Amino acid sequence: MIQTAALPQLWSYGHPLDMDDDKVGLLRPSNDALEDVDELRRRLDTDGYLFMRGLLDRDDVLAARRSMTDRLAGQGLLHPDRDPVDGIIAPGQTLTFKPDLASKNPLVEKVLYSGRLVEFYTRLFGETIRHYDFTWLRCMGPGKGTNPHCDLPYMGRGTHKHMTCWVPYGDVPFELGGLMVLEGSHKRMDLLENYVFRDVDGFCANKPNQVANARNGGWTFTGTLSHNPPQVRAKFGGRWLTTEFRAGDFLTFGMFLVHAATDNRTADRLRISSDSRYQRASEPIDERWVGVEPPGHTLAGKRGRIC
Repeated sequence: MIQTAALPQLWSYGHPLDMDDDKVGLLRPSNDALEDVDELRRRLDTDGYLFMRGLLDRDDVLAARRSMTDRLAGQGLLHPDRDPVDGIIAPGQTLTFKPDLASKNPLVEKVLYSGRLVEFYTRLFGETIRHYDFTWLRCMGPGKGTNPHCDLPYMGRGTHKHMTCWVPYGDVPFELGGLMVLEGSHKRMDLLENYVFRDVDGFCANKPNQVANARNGGWTFTGTLSHNPPQVRAKFGGRWLTTEFRAGDFLTFGMFLVHAATDNRTADRLRISSDSRYQRASEPIDERWVGVEPPGHTLAGKRGRIC
């Protein structure tokens, strides 16, 4: 076990994490197993994630970052006296979810949907793959990170064997806030079963308040597991695992792994990252996330049932 005594105090969703070595740890890179697909699959089964250090072309990732920060600057969201690529927020602006930055962006698509990532998942799945057409793109300013959750409630209408890929666009020191995963949580179905198979876009068609909420694009169930990462860790056991990320890294995991993000503790810097999804082409896919304009969580993606 790598000792974490030298780590700074980390925060997640406004809560200080317990920094003891049995409660917080560092992600294990799996670059040493890159050419051994059986070992990669074993680690994925055992650890619930694969962390690949520098496998993506750093120049391509930074070019994608530049394309996005230039768009943000053009929207007046970045500090006018700084180079946009620095990602310094303009005074008074707040940023979080910006999928428009990835839409019709060939430099982002080059990183995520061609070359090394496609080759990686093709080898890992052992057959032809396909990806979701929607890219989740986040520009996280100072403040709270993402709360603990699993991904399946948001994308569980097709296969349950698809995978998330988290990519940072730029170097991410601890203070900027990055992804963290809860060690071993993907094996705790005793705690997850009543949560993870729910659909955030499902609603009771015989309950007028839920129907009205769905028509407005709302959720009856938000998909959040908790707003308190330390309590989640205490309940599930294991450690919150994270690291300082660099442009060119990626972290991938399945639909049952509990994860969250540490808080951005800087004064004015953005952490830019994307979530993309990959699966075997032979398996069913969630219709909310494919097509020229995927319906996602809009009214078109809602599904009613009699409760």
